[in-house]
Amino acid sequence: MMQNKKGMVRIFDTTLRDGEQTPGVSLTPEEKLEIALKLDELGVDTIEAGFPIVSKGELEAAKLITKQGLKSEICALARADQRDIDVALGCEVPCIHVFIATSEIHMKHKLQMNKEQVLEAAKKWVGYTKDHGVIVEFSPEDATRTDPEFLRQVLKATEDAGADRINIPDTVGIATPERMFEIISSAVSTVDIPISVHCHNDFGLAVANSLAGVRAGASQAHVTINGLGERAGNASLEEFAMSLHLLQDKKTNINTRLIYETSRLVSRLTGVPVQPNKAIVGENAFGHESGIHTHGILKSPLTYEPIDPELVGRKRWFQVGKHVGGHGLAAKLEEDGLHPNEEQMKEIMQRVKDIGDKGKLVTDADLFAIAKAVIGGVSEEKRIVDLKNITIVTGTEVVPTSSVKMLVDGKEYIASETGVGPVDAAIKAIYKIVSPLVDVRLKEYRLEATTGGSDALAEVLIKVEDKEGSVVSARAAREDVVIASVEAMIEGINKILLKGRMKSSRDKH
Repeated sequence: MMQNKKGMVRIFDTTLRDGEQTPGVSLTPEEKLEIALKLDELGVDTIEAGFPIVSKGELEAAKLITKQGLKSEICALARADQRDIDVALGCEVPCIHVFIATSEIHMKHKLQMNKEQVLEAAKKWVGYTKDHGVIVEFSPEDATRTDPEFLRQVLKATEDAGADRINIPDTVGIATPERMFEIISSAVSTVDIPISVHCHNDFGLAVANSLAGVRAGASQAHVTINGLGERAGNASLEEFAMSLHLLQDKKTNINTRLIYETSRLVSRLTGVPVQPNKAIVGENAFGHESGIHTHGILKSPLTYEPIDPELVGRKRWFQVGKHVGGHGLAAKLEEDGLHPNEEQMKEIMQRVKDIGDKGKLVTDADLFAIAKAVIGGVSEEKRIVDLKNITIVTGTEVVPTSSVKMLVDGKEYIASETGVGPVDAAIKAIYKIVSPLVDVRLKEYRLEATTGGSDALAEVLIKVEDKEGSVVSARAAREDVVIASVEAMIEGINKILLKGRMKSSRDKH
């Protein structure tokens, strides 16, 4: 089991418990195990595997994860109730997180218990759990709306009953950093065992409140990947850990370079996309378009990047659009081996801005086409991959199937694949052909109808990413949405292959 050095902040990850309580999210035991393995690799100290009493799947997942012998401590949640605790103990987890509500609102309307009854239940069931030889973490649910004097009584009583750690939950996210600092300071002065914080994001303050808790003396925080959780979610692991490391000079066991790939895995398995402007892991977190920003970044990344993208497993990228400046545009064109003179650069920039002013995205393929047209004399772009023919079979009683014939470096290849729809089948067939050349994935797919009617021109915009993290965008427009999708995909693959070959060529020289 992972050991924490003195002064380090423990990371208690509840993605598999509180994170799974995100509306619309439901994970199988196998999916939970896949995430748990990644969290263990990431370096979290405790993985809350689930709430075993809730369902057979939760029970199975907790047992499955516990059997792996991970470095992370595995924990299961249980109410202050014998049945809950016994089921959790049956999972053979080394840690059980016991909770009971302590706020007047919860005691009156949910538990129908008075303070004396809640205090006795907390002591009794913490003691019962501890008597079974496991680590006990106790939470007074809705602590931030609990009478301060009663909260101190509960904390002291559960410490005396054998609790190893006490967690202070801001269950409905109503604390401010100042208030959280006060509550944690009081808790730290009341008991001698470690104090933790568990903050919800209803007012967007979960990470700020967690950081305030650490400043007040908490040595652990409950967090989730991508800030998943009930309602507006929990404190985000990635934001909390990076803030600790870079803003508060605190250490954790987190391997920050694995943050982005962990975020992507959780997003894929939960089906919850990460908003583009999300800190640390959002698509735009290290993207730059503004000319002023791009110029600064090219001179020194510190000008507009408070975090080195590689520190969290990311890469910076530049987007061309109406805010683009000369330095950013030149850097983007240089990636494609294009070096326009000053007059040509002005013309390219004006055309890019004109497209941006019309509300259109300027893709990498668009930029390359504009630059070629302006510069002139540039040899026709070498197409590594080209489509020769495509056949689609689909219908209400057949599995959508696509057969694709393509040229790859002048050599002909044919592949067939099935999918959930004709576009999916076609893209899978393309993958089958090009995978020996490049490991790419479709990062983003957007479909827009540019005209009205059933014969509308379909415009497909895509982004593809290779295993190195390079991202390129491309678009195609056709009346046939499948053909438009295929052409956009092939355009993107060509761009990423050309970029890779140009880089290899430059590296050799």
